[in-house]
Amino acid sequence: MLKTGMILGERYEIVSKIGTGGMADVYKAKDHKLNRFVAAKILKPEFREDTTFIRKFRSEAQAAAGLTHPNIVNVFDVGEDDGMHYIVMELIEGITLKEYINKKGKLSIKEATSIAIQVSMGLEAAHSHGIVHRDVKPQNIMISTDGKVKVTDFGIARAASSNTISSNVMGSVHYSSPEQVRGGYSDEKSDIYSLGITLYEMVTGRVPFEGDTTVAIAIKHLQEEMVPPSVYAPELPYSLEQIINKCTQKSVDRRYQRMDEVIADLKRSLIDPEGDFVKQVPVDEGAKTLVISDNDLTTIKSSSGKVNVNKAQKPTIHVQEDAKELEKEVTENDYYDDDDYPIKREKRDTGKKKKKHKSRKLQITVTLAGLAVGIVVLAGAIWFIGNKAGLFGEGNPSQQTNNQQNAQNEDDDNALVEVPRLVGMTEEAAAAEAQGRHLGVKFAGEEASSQEKGQISSQEPAAGSMVQKYSTITYKISQGLKEIQMEELSGQIYNDELVQSFLDQGITVKVQRQYDDYEAEDVILSATPAQGETVKSGDTVTIVVSDNDALYQELPEEVFEPETAQSSENTAVQPTAAPDTADASNDTASASDETTASTGSGNWVCNQKLNTPEGYLGGPLRLELVQEVNGEIEATMIVDGEVLEFPYQLNIVGKSGVSSGELHVSEIINGEPKKLGHYPLTFQEQ
Repeated sequence: MLKTGMILGERYEIVSKIGTGGMADVYKAKDHKLNRFVAAKILKPEFREDTTFIRKFRSEAQAAAGLTHPNIVNVFDVGEDDGMHYIVMELIEGITLKEYINKKGKLSIKEATSIAIQVSMGLEAAHSHGIVHRDVKPQNIMISTDGKVKVTDFGIARAASSNTISSNVMGSVHYSSPEQVRGGYSDEKSDIYSLGITLYEMVTGRVPFEGDTTVAIAIKHLQEEMVPPSVYAPELPYSLEQIINKCTQKSVDRRYQRMDEVIADLKRSLIDPEGDFVKQVPVDEGAKTLVISDNDLTTIKSSSGKVNVNKAQKPTIHVQEDAKELEKEVTENDYYDDDDYPIKREKRDTGKKKKKHKSRKLQITVTLAGLAVGIVVLAGAIWFIGNKAGLFGEGNPSQQTNNQQNAQNEDDDNALVEVPRLVGMTEEAAAAEAQGRHLGVKFAGEEASSQEKGQISSQEPAAGSMVQKYSTITYKISQGLKEIQMEELSGQIYNDELVQSFLDQGITVKVQRQYDDYEAEDVILSATPAQGETVKSGDTVTIVVSDNDALYQELPEEVFEPETAQSSENTAVQPTAAPDTADASNDTASASDETTASTGSGNWVCNQKLNTPEGYLGGPLRLELVQEVNGEIEATMIVDGEVLEFPYQLNIVGKSGVSSGELHVSEIINGEPKKLGHYPLTFQEQ
């Protein structure tokens, strides 16, 4: 075990141990080069002397480092220091999906589907780069404190499976596909099977196959049908059960073939939960019953072997013979040519096989003859129908192309469709318009608006956006223009609740700070319109607020606009950012950036919630944003000397094009800042 304070790779300082797995221990570490916290995964000593495994471990980690996706834990670095092999990854503040399931018992249908979609999107990105996970399970899925789902340990399972290390090192057999437990070749369809088992566990709170030993569980994956998840979750929608069923077929040909197919059906299940749209592949006559052979049983049992360490502490790893052959074959090819790997099968030249071969040959001949006749008939029908529709012969070529494209889009569940403009429509008309484009709609509340009362006032995504079929458009209904009479605001204390009360009525708020050493901080000096005057949705109220710091005289006004097309969970009143006395001009620019972000002008914004820092005593805080910009570390003061209520909604504008950063939190005690912690931040362009 590494000790706190040790330096790894002349860069990463070990802070604490945060977890352990079959192959590696995980530590929280500080990257002194980029001034951020990371997760360092250190390979266990018993694997360090196996040169074949180390080579695969490094190559797979380097391949995984090329993956960048919001639903994948990013790999930053891979290296070796004094015999210790390590991988440096993104540090996720949160818990594993396994812990989350254990905590809740089972998840709601909507939550489980949302998590499954995010996991599928991460796996799809990996598969598109030729990387198969091979160890998808709840223990390798992280849920961050801000609700994002990320898949971790890409490539590491591949390195392990190449040497067929013991099952407790490889991960739980509860989620392994039939081809994996047989020790055969596995690809992206193996990940789909494991995802199906994970989804089963999310909705039922249990795995489908249990046993006293890993061998017993493995055999069940090969031979037994799982109990339908609806037995344990009666509320489970029909479509989601069908998705789970298709993912977990024992025959790879009967599963989903690509992850994007899974995503499309999962999204569709959210808007059509009882729909019968999942296309199940019929069972072949020769594949109705799967009987496990003696060779398969021997292979499965051998995979549960342990790692033996002799007196010299040199590991001996039991490796399956067929896995050795496959590994030899794989290493002679490029990593990304997974689909081209030939699978060697044992030849059994028996009399029975020859007889079956002759019978099969006759069967194929008859089948081909039937197909030929069918093709001729089908071609004639297509020509007749196409001719009637004007697709053949003289006609408008562009019209023919459009017809073909429309037909293709109609059949393609992954086709992109244009989001219609629903603003100004009634709910019934909007639902019909969306349904005509294979989209769903969802009511998201009411708001004051210039649109007629009862009509749709805003939508998300915006009209004209291109989205996948069966996506959902959220909308709000107009309450019409609201009129209110201004109260006397002078002398009141300015706060976020006051601003929000205007925003809820559709009224824009401008806040101007004015230096006043007679009044206390944040006292309202004046407001326009004045007391007794009428304001309505769409109008603007200007509030002048006192401030004791002379530097605030140069700050521009803050503008808070009522929410229109954005999601309410991403909208928050911004905290007032106190200036850095060392450089007031920089803070002016920062405040200007925040003002721009609040009006949605395309800046890089972080909308996360900050929980109560450990050790916080309730005093004034200092929040500082630290980001790497063009290789240089830049710091921006966000809050200086304010007492905050937790959980605290952040609304921080970062540097343009920089998607990550850290929030350094300190409590000011007796005039001196005491560090409480660092928190990773994610920025998105708005």
